[in-house]
Amino acid sequence: MEQNTRTHLKNFIEGYSIEVTPRSASNIHSFKDVLPENTRVYIAHIEYEDIVAMVDTAKRLNDEGFHVMPHFPARAIKNEAVLKDWLSMYKNEAGVDEALLLAGGRSKPLGDFESSIELIESGKFDQAGFKRLHIAGHPEGNRDIDPDGSETNVSQALSWKQEFSNRTDASMAITTQFCFDAEAVKQWADNIKANGIDIPIHIGIAGPAKLQTLIKFSIECGVGASLKVLTKRAKDITKLLLPYKPTQILSDLANYKAQDPSFNIEQVHFFPLGGIKRAAEFVEEFSSSNP
Repeated sequence: MEQNTRTHLKNFIEGYSIEVTPRSASNIHSFKDVLPENTRVYIAHIEYEDIVAMVDTAKRLNDEGFHVMPHFPARAIKNEAVLKDWLSMYKNEAGVDEALLLAGGRSKPLGDFESSIELIESGKFDQAGFKRLHIAGHPEGNRDIDPDGSETNVSQALSWKQEFSNRTDASMAITTQFCFDAEAVKQWADNIKANGIDIPIHIGIAGPAKLQTLIKFSIECGVGASLKVLTKRAKDITKLLLPYKPTQILSDLANYKAQDPSFNIEQVHFFPLGGIKRAAEFVEEFSSSNP
């Protein structure tokens, strides 16, 4: 790897965030031994898990000195009373004051909420003192929101959230689904910027993992066009058994950011599909700009 690219990559992934579940977090004895100080750690909302397990995980991470951002999937929240209860638990028991708002993977809402906009409009996050609100982004579109494959509804929702960001003191960012095609990410980020969206982007990246694992999660999560990057790799027998590392996509995006500092990707957010330690160790490979 060229020294310039290595330096750009180091700068690009510095200050990354990462996502955990209560189960994956339970495999880590001490997060202080794994993640850099002050790393933002997202708590994925698992519907079959008791909310108490997610709050306990949030408390543990907060106690260890990390910024904690739990998911709030609109379609999995029955009503305002449940939302208020969850917010109270996270705030009062775990010291959390930030959240990722998303529609969620359910095809039909469990209760009164269907979108992250409805969660915002409830006013409950502001009332609970949550001042940092991240929203979901989809570089390859989202067929749950736009079944026809267009980006009409997604674009309208982003414009609404941009207007909300402009008129409030909420700190916001767009945290995206993971993908594997740098060109698709560049085009998407530049397009939404051209449409007046200047909310910073935290780009979702799949951490190192077995190729079969990545393909499985990609299909489950609706990752579309860039899946061809993985399937092409799978056809190469010399690479099939090697673990995938996101070096190429990150290098491409890092170089693009270095050439255009106004490129709206602010941070990298890792989905540690191959394990939290493996993702952290991958970042450590580039902690020094020396070749």
